[in-house]
Amino acid sequence: MYDRNNTHVLVYVIFGIIALLVGKLVAWLNVRLPEEQKIVSKEFFARNKKGLEKNYICMIIMVILYVALLNKFGIGQTFMQNLELIKFMILMPMLVSSFMIDLKHRILPNRLNLTIFEIGLLFTFLYGINNINLAKDMLLGMLTGVGIFGAITLLGGLIAGKEAMGLGDVKFMGAIGLYFGVSQIAQISLLAFFVGAIVSVVVLLVRNLILKSDDEYMPFGPFLVISAIACIFLPANTVFVLFMAMCKGISDQILRIL
Repeated sequence: MYDRNNTHVLVYVIFGIIALLVGKLVAWLNVRLPEEQKIVSKEFFARNKKGLEKNYICMIIMVILYVALLNKFGIGQTFMQNLELIKFMILMPMLVSSFMIDLKHRILPNRLNLTIFEIGLLFTFLYGINNINLAKDMLLGMLTGVGIFGAITLLGGLIAGKEAMGLGDVKFMGAIGLYFGVSQIAQISLLAFFVGAIVSVVVLLVRNLILKSDDEYMPFGPFLVISAIACIFLPANTVFVLFMAMCKGISDQILRIL
């Protein structure tokens, strides 16, 4: 593997330019997917040629993420050595689009989930060429993602009489499970629930005490996306280690009280 510390600055510039273009695409997806309109159309080129639809937030976010990916994985000498980098370069704009669409429209579009799933299957096949065990782990990651969130949705319906988790979240976790495998998809789930619990409490307090709003719904997709991106860059098993340390600290405090 090419040493990322020796990556030429020109490579970072190229990645930055690619990210700017990808950011424009993400902005386009955010408009077209919720409306179930065609992604590839003459309107896309016409509007961008005129300088319209310049979503600098998406562009800046993609530049930061792409440069971070390059710094994380570096450039290898062969295609297979670059497979991790390529995989996450393709997944990242779809994650960002999922975050923004779910946050604004409270949906994770089926077409986007299906695209993530189909590309994930392709990468599973490519990994399986060299390492069948790795491909199996990715397939198990898909089943684990669907299993965890499918069970939550089912139990929520039986116990509370309403969906505790949207079906879009279930499909999303199954799709990205193909990119992360069993261990990482479990960590993503754990981190998402932890971050979601903290943010939800803060947001609900702000809504009830300051804004005087009774809207208690909060989409869970953004927390899944944040956790997935975090797990791309965090060292392996970081979430598990932190969770176990937190549990140990809580148990020690309880024992001291008792």
